[in-house]
Amino acid sequence: MSALHLVPATPSTERSAPGGPPVRRLAAVPEPVSTPDAAPLPVGAPPASGAASPGRPAGNVRTLKAAGESREVCAITRGTVQAAIEVLAGTRPIHQLSRRLDQRCLASLQHRAALTRRLASGSSPTAGRLHRNPAVRSVRACEVAEGVYEASAVVVDELRVRAVAVRLERSNQVWRVTALEIG
Repeated sequence: MSALHLVPATPSTERSAPGGPPVRRLAAVPEPVSTPDAAPLPVGAPPASGAASPGRPAGNVRTLKAAGESREVCAITRGTVQAAIEVLAGTRPIHQLSRRLDQRCLASLQHRAALTRRLASGSSPTAGRLHRNPAVRSVRACEVAEGVYEASAVVVDELRVRAVAVRLERSNQVWRVTALEIG
């Protein structure tokens, strides 16, 4: 897939509204691909996709990919953390997280949910309100290695504010949670 860039379009017969600013049209055209033995581009021609220019850093493609990947990881983290807290509250079955969590995390979450249910059935008046109405307040993610992110989330429920730490690894083009710590 080739990258596109904007260039001034050929003048058209359309006129701007009377008294209004002139209309300037842009057209998207494929960027030329530069090869090592290709002739230099003429002055005024757009640079090749990997070349640096005054308003465009050389690594912008990687930066855009990393930014998109980071947003994807934050969205996955938000949904997974929300679902995990709902499992602890007893409002969501744990098998719904089986595709996102690895086996160790799934077993740990299942054990903690069982302990929480046992505590909630006790005599403590506040224990029954644990994990009620959870909401993920914020999520931050950081790439620690190629295809590996660590993220943190802040979760608010009726009784307290919790911190959640998550480690996600890309495996076969699918993000899997390999570590989940709920405070």
